[in-house]
This record gives sequence, C-alpha cells and structure tokens, in this order.
Amino acid sequence: MISSCPICNIQVLTVELEQHASSHFEDDDQLQRDMELAHQIALAESNTDIVNGPEHCTGSFTSDSNAQGASSSHSGYPHHYAEVLDEQISCLVGAQIRSKFQEVQGGIMNLLKSCLESEGGSSESKISGYIDHHQSLPSEDKGWGCGWRNIQMLSSHLLKQSTEAREVLFGGSGFVPDIPSLQRWLEIAWDKNFDTIGSSHFHDKIYGAKKWIGTTECATLLRSFGLRARIVDFDSTESSSLQSKKGKCAANRAQGPMDKFLIKNNPPKSSSELCREDAESMRGQQVLVDWIWNYFASGCSDRFATPRVTISNKTPLYFQHQGHSRTIVGIQKKKGRGSQDQYTLLILDPGHRTADLERTLRSKKGWQCLVKRGVHTLRKPQYQLCYVDSGIANSEEMEQLKTIDSILVRF
Repeated sequence: MISSCPICNIQVLTVELEQHASSHFEDDDQLQRDMELAHQIALAESNTDIVNGPEHCTGSFTSDSNAQGASSSHSGYPHHYAEVLDEQISCLVGAQIRSKFQEVQGGIMNLLKSCLESEGGSSESKISGYIDHHQSLPSEDKGWGCGWRNIQMLSSHLLKQSTEAREVLFGGSGFVPDIPSLQRWLEIAWDKNFDTIGSSHFHDKIYGAKKWIGTTECATLLRSFGLRARIVDFDSTESSSLQSKKGKCAANRAQGPMDKFLIKNNPPKSSSELCREDAESMRGQQVLVDWIWNYFASGCSDRFATPRVTISNKTPLYFQHQGHSRTIVGIQKKKGRGSQDQYTLLILDPGHRTADLERTLRSKKGWQCLVKRGVHTLRKPQYQLCYVDSGIANSEEMEQLKTIDSILVRF
C-alpha cells in the first residue's frame, strides 16, 4: 500500500512511512506526536470517516490570510519549532474526523421556537439561532464528555452563524470534529502557549484521556483560532473572600480546569450555615438570570421577532457548575405574582438523547422537562459561563488572549 508523507507529500510504502517521516525530525522532541499523526494519515485511505479530500483540507493556517489569528500565535517561537507546529496543524486539518450527531430536520431551535410560541399565558423568550445537539454516548464519553459535547454544540453555532469563525475554526474544515480531534486541537493550543497554567493540570496531554474539562479549556481552544471567547464567574461574596484568603484564586482569573466544580466530601453543616447558603443561593439565582437575560436581549432585533419569541445574535452559553455542564440556548420570562418576574433557562443537555429532544419538541408534549430549568434549580455555590464575542483577534490581541482570565460577578 502506498501513502503520502504528511511532511513532504512524497509517495512511499506504508510500511516505510514511519522511517521516512522520522528522517524529517531527527533529534526533535516532537517526533512521537508527529508519528502518531503520520499513522492517522496512513490509515486515511482505508477509513472513510477521515476527511482528507481537497474540499476539506486547507493546509497550514499560516498560508491563509483569513486565519491571521491562528498564525500570529507563532510569533516569538524559534523558526524550527514554528515549522514543526505548522506541520502538526496541517496534518490534523487533514486527519480530523467529523463528529457524528443526529441531525434534526428543520433545526432543533426552530422546533423550540414553535413550542415557546404555542405556550399559553404571558411569556417572553430570547433564544439563540442555529445549533446542533451533540449527545454523550455510552460507548464513547458517558460520564466525562459533557464538556467536549458543549464545545461541539457551541462550535456548530459558530460554524453556521459566523463566516469569520467558519474560516478559522478547525483549519477551515467547515465541520465540528469528534472528541479525539478536539483533544488534539487543545494540545496544539497549549503548544502555542495558550493557558500555560491550565495546561499544567493535565501535564500538557489530553489526547485519549477520559478527563473532565470546563469553560477554561473551551475558551483556550476557541481563542487559539483567534475567537474572542470570554468567561464569566458567578460566585458568592463569602466563598470568593474565603478562596482569596486561601490563595486559591484571583479576582480576575478563571480557576479552571474543574477544581472548584468537583464534588468533595465536606463535613456536615450547621443550621446557620445552611441558612446563609440559602440566602446566597437566592441572591445568586437572581444575579445569574438577570445577566443571562440581559446577555441574550442585548443581541436581539425585531427582524425575526414574534410576540413571544425573539432570536438573539448572541452565541449560546457554555454553562458550568459543580458536577456537570450544559449549553444555555435561551431564557424565558413570565409575569409572576406582583412585580416579580419568573425566569426559566432554556438548555440543551449532552446527557439527553437527541431523538428524545426531537420527538418531544415536534409533538409539543413533554419537551419542558428536557429543555426548561427553573431558577429554583440553581442552588450551586458557583457557576461559570463561556461565550464568544464577534470578530477575529489581531496578532497583538492574540497574545493577550493566551492568558485565560474571567469577569468575576459576586453575589
């Protein structure tokens, strides 16, 4: 069998591919990773799932002026190291695999919009545009892959709604990669010195690992393509002050990757502690939903508005809390008793089956228990959100984006 060398494109026998490719990187610390990618290329001819045709492979980012954000992150590297990094990127662009997901005819957000419009009573909803639901699979990522699935959902929105994002994301492939391919992209982001502190938690390796990730890794991955991914931390004044005294976090830094969201064995709490936590929870609920409502409302126009539902041009929100993460695609407000409005988050959960979501939304029966989450369910002490501002960063901004910081909202 004949294969192309991923480095020089010379046709060689597949059995000799590793030895040939090794000659390009003698005495190079990156040899092992390059060989793994070379093996993927060698298998591409026999694997129909691997996308390596000319219509999907754009080559190295540095050859495309539209990918200015990605190429500029090489600045300051030794020339040889930059070349190796570009070669890794070029290989991954050709070898990455499209994520398999169930497409919903008509679009899942159109079905949700129809359900919201059909509800009785007085309500007003703000929702994102197009998004695909990516579910966790028992055979692949059940129990640990929710973070990657939320990245896939957010990426599906960006690829559909933003021409700029489509040109730079995943080498311009135009599709959402599977989890192993996303893990490779995150490692490349770390190699570009994005989030060096966070990468140390994983010892700079994530490919093939069944490890939880969070908003920090989502922002790191998207920022490495030049996208302006932002993180917002919601934390109580008491718990934030306590963490600051212990030296565990700074007010302007995302904690990441999952430290403060992992379930720990804590001692029993007194009644006064429980009462204080209830008060914190109520404050946190209102601060969080107010922020989310204002976020989606700030991107709304009357172009696609109906009396009940308005489409926002804002990206969905990667929503992280203790033990799980989901994707917020909108928010609903109903007039409550007196002057108090009642808010409900509209979410897509990777833990739900896409088939169940489509069936209930299409029939308009039972969809609320899968999509709606009332404010009373928001009882965690901390939350993180990740969203993406429009535009592509220039070279100077790319350097700033390498440090993953956050906006801290205390309650």
